[in-house]
Amino acid sequence: MPIGTRARYVGAGLSAVPRGDVWSPMPMADQEHVVLRPGAPLTRIMYSPAGWGGDRCNHTGRVLARVPVPSGYTVPSSKLNESAAFLRPDGRTLVQLQPFARYSARGVGTGLALYPRVSLYGKGIVGAHGGSGLSTLGGTLRVGELRPSKRAPRHALKVLVDAATELRPCSTRSACFRWPAIKADSYAVGYYGSVSGSAPTAMRMGALLAIPRTVSLNSLGLRSAPGKKLAWTLRNYGAYVVDDTSAPGFGFATEKGPAGSFTAQFRADYGTSFAARANDHTRWEHDIKAIVSHLSVVANNGPKRIGGGGTPLQPLAPHLR
Repeated sequence: MPIGTRARYVGAGLSAVPRGDVWSPMPMADQEHVVLRPGAPLTRIMYSPAGWGGDRCNHTGRVLARVPVPSGYTVPSSKLNESAAFLRPDGRTLVQLQPFARYSARGVGTGLALYPRVSLYGKGIVGAHGGSGLSTLGGTLRVGELRPSKRAPRHALKVLVDAATELRPCSTRSACFRWPAIKADSYAVGYYGSVSGSAPTAMRMGALLAIPRTVSLNSLGLRSAPGKKLAWTLRNYGAYVVDDTSAPGFGFATEKGPAGSFTAQFRADYGTSFAARANDHTRWEHDIKAIVSHLSVVANNGPKRIGGGGTPLQPLAPHLR
C-alpha cells in the first residue's frame, strides 16, 4: 500500500551516525532466503536449538516442516537472522521460519522458530521477523529491483534500526510495538530506548517510516542513482521497522535465494557494496545518511487508514492472478 495524502508525519529522530559510531553499518543488509520454487524437491526442516549462539547444522531430529528447496541450495551456519520463506507445492501457501541453515546439497535444512502458515493471497502481514512478527517475504528488496534500467521499487520496504537508541522506551510488551507488528522482542521492556530515550511515542516496533511529501527530494543532495530511486520509494511507500540491529546501524531486508542475491546484483550494477559504513565516504553511503536523517514516522498509520489514509500517492498494485 502506498502512503496516503492524509498521512500525519512525526520526525523519527534517526541518527545518520548511530551512537556516534563512524563504523556503524549505513546500511547493513539483512539477507532473507526467498525460496519460491514450489516444484523443487520436498526437504525436511529439522529443529535446531542453536539459534544465534551455536552450530545450526546440529539438530534434534524433530521435523518442523517439509518445504520445496532446490537440491543445490545451501546456507551455512552463521549468527545472522537468516529468515526464510518457502512456497509450498500448492503455489499459494507460505512457510516462514528463522534462522534457516542447510549445510549440504540435498541434505536437510534446520530452523529454530516456525511461524504459522499464511496464504500468498492473504494480507501479507505476519511472518518470521522475530522482533515484530512481520512477513519474511513482503517488503524485501528483491532480485531484479533497484536496477539502473528499472523504475524504483513500488512497494513498502522493511528496515532494521538500533532499538536501544531509535525506539521509544516502553514499560509493557504491548506498549513496545504498533500495528502492523504483532509483537516486540522478548527483551524490549527496559531495552528499547535505553541509550537515548528521546524517540517520539510513534517510534515503536512496526512503525511506518517515510520521507514527508513536504520535503523536496532534490533538497536531499543525493549523489547516486540507487540513492535517488530508494528515496522515491521511501517517499511514496515508506518502510516498516521489523527488527533490531542489536548494535549501532541501520539496515534493509534484502533477498538471497535460488533466484540470486540482491546484494551481489547491486555490486555488479553499481560497482560498490550495498553494505556500507558511516565513514565510507562514498556517494551511496552519503545518500543513505541523508535519507535516514529525513525519515519521519507516519503517526496515523493503522489498519483502517493504511499509509495514513486519504488518496494513495501511487496507483494500487494489480490483483494477484
